[in-house]
Amino acid sequence: MKRYTLLLPVLACIGIAACQKNVIEKEPLEFVNDDLVFDKLDSLGVYAERYLYNMYADLPNGFNRISNNILDAGTDDAIPNNATATVQYFSTGQWTPYNLPDNRWTQNYNLIQKANLFLSKIDQVPLKTAGLKDQWKGEARLLRAWAYFELTKRWGGVPIIGDKVFDINSDLSYSRNSYEECVKYIVKEADSARNYLPVSYATAYYGRLTRGAAMALKSRVLLYAASELNNPDHNTEKWLAAAQAAKDVIDSKTYSLPAAFDEVYLKRKNSEIIVAYMTGQGYTVEMLNGPVGSKRGDAGNTNPTQELVDEFEMANGKMITESGSGYDASKPYNGRDPRFYYTVFHNGMSWLGRSVETFDGGIDRVLGFGNTVSGETRTGYYMRKFLTTAGTTSSYTSSDHCFPIIRYGEILLNYAEALNEANGPVKEVYDAVEQIRKRAKLNPYTLPTGLTKEQMRDRIRHERRVEMAFEEQRFWDIRRWKIADKVLNQPLHGIQITKATDGTLTYKKVEVTATKFLADRMYLYPIPYQEMISNANMRQNPNW
Repeated sequence: MKRYTLLLPVLACIGIAACQKNVIEKEPLEFVNDDLVFDKLDSLGVYAERYLYNMYADLPNGFNRISNNILDAGTDDAIPNNATATVQYFSTGQWTPYNLPDNRWTQNYNLIQKANLFLSKIDQVPLKTAGLKDQWKGEARLLRAWAYFELTKRWGGVPIIGDKVFDINSDLSYSRNSYEECVKYIVKEADSARNYLPVSYATAYYGRLTRGAAMALKSRVLLYAASELNNPDHNTEKWLAAAQAAKDVIDSKTYSLPAAFDEVYLKRKNSEIIVAYMTGQGYTVEMLNGPVGSKRGDAGNTNPTQELVDEFEMANGKMITESGSGYDASKPYNGRDPRFYYTVFHNGMSWLGRSVETFDGGIDRVLGFGNTVSGETRTGYYMRKFLTTAGTTSSYTSSDHCFPIIRYGEILLNYAEALNEANGPVKEVYDAVEQIRKRAKLNPYTLPTGLTKEQMRDRIRHERRVEMAFEEQRFWDIRRWKIADKVLNQPLHGIQITKATDGTLTYKKVEVTATKFLADRMYLYPIPYQEMISNANMRQNPNW
């Protein structure tokens, strides 16, 4: 870890604009003394709380954070409409220790340093409200645990620095802890934080970490630890621990599935969101992802693949390849899983009072298939998820966009997956998956009886893919399941639609890009080059 990685940047003064001018403006904000933030006379903890707020900015924000694309554009679910966008390096095998599109090493160690400073200083703030200081400590510890999870899911075992607060003279030549040690540390911190966090907050404080957030992080951490990538011996106890962690969230009865699938993304506060990246109102998500034919200038950056489109069932709960599904290749978008229409823009879909046109020569695909490498969809589809219907084809309306980091739907699928791997497809596994399918309004929503463990595993993986498309789940799922070398070593496809003079549409599945994934190294990120050359005790991941 290079020296400046862990030094506290700006001392969180983004949130301290209201500090006393006669003190703070005497020197640049980078050099504000931390005793001004953790004021020994501030019985309300105003500045310390603002510091804590600032730490939330380092939670993962999934909206177009890599070369103006979502992370899923580096999987088999989507590609960027610009063929040179760096996010696609993940699916084309071009990423290296020198060129890592999703390098969050520095950001997460900065968050750890911020949390450590907060925990080392908060006791000198004389808060009057009973229990508030313990709650704030719980938030800081959980944010720190989150940072370690973000590191371990990318790199495996990383250095655990404990409560150490670094300065410019600190020795940062730390060795890596094992993955198992990191998992134990994260779980211990989440369990500890849980004891001091509230079940919920008043509306004004919505978005801060709760008791359920600590439990949900534990669920995800243990699920990843039990998966094939980290549990090659298939230790059943790890799956049982993951199942219990998810069940703890379920049994808390704090969360539920809203009746409408899109309510999760279009309302700032709802019963399903456990942790979200909170933002103010805006229209950047629409601007970057909407179909390009709108006069308001949508960029259409994220293009779903035909592989994802084909994964959506028919509304009757049958896959498009199943007998009796009713799928019609000449009308491929009719009668599909209702979630499909909230996830993918397809040709003929109504959007802001107009029809989406992704046939060759249509307003959303003017040049047509194969005639451009940027500026319009390369697959014949655009991402619909997260986009609000507020606004018109010529103007935007600001709306809420709070990225769902963990939601209750995931917890149900975590539980189903872990319990199925431990005990097979018992009734509780069916119940958890069918809750998701019922909310999706599949009819019938029930699964076939008598599924084997392997068949149920496929069903759960399918359900995760369509339910949580574009939520930064698929990218990590194909790694922890160790199937990335299978799904990312074959071409990805789109659709070419030709419109005849009489209006008849012809659909042709077409190859849009080759993929490459090296199984001997790409299941973990390489340690960034700068970290390797600045820390003699750092060890690189295998084969990088």
